[in-house]
Amino acid sequence: MREYTLHAGKVPEYLRLYEREGLAIQREILGCMVGYYATEVGPAVNQVVHLWAYDSFEDRLRRRAKLAEHPGWQAYVQKMRPMLAAQSNRLMRPAPFFEEELRP
Repeated sequence: MREYTLHAGKVPEYLRLYEREGLAIQREILGCMVGYYATEVGPAVNQVVHLWAYDSFEDRLRRRAKLAEHPGWQAYVQKMRPMLAAQSNRLMRPAPFFEEELRP
C-alpha cells in the first residue's frame, strides 16, 4: 500500500496526470491493481492511496525495478513529484480468506 500526501488542492491535478501518463505504465508493469483511492473526508483530505498485489516480495522488487527504468515512468515522476508533500509505503499480506480474491 502506498499513500501519497499531496500539497493542498493538488489531488485533482495529480489524478488527471496519473490517469493520462502513469496508469497504463503501472498496469502493464506492476500487474494486479487492488485499489486506487482519493480521500474524500477526514483528517487526510489531500491523500491518495493505491494498492498492488504481487506474487512475492521478490516479484515486487523485480516489477518495481522495471518500472523505475521505464522512460515514460521517469517522465511522469518528474511531473508528479512537485505535487507530493509526503509518501509512505506498507507491505501487507492478505488475510487467508481474502487471498483467493486476488487471483484472476
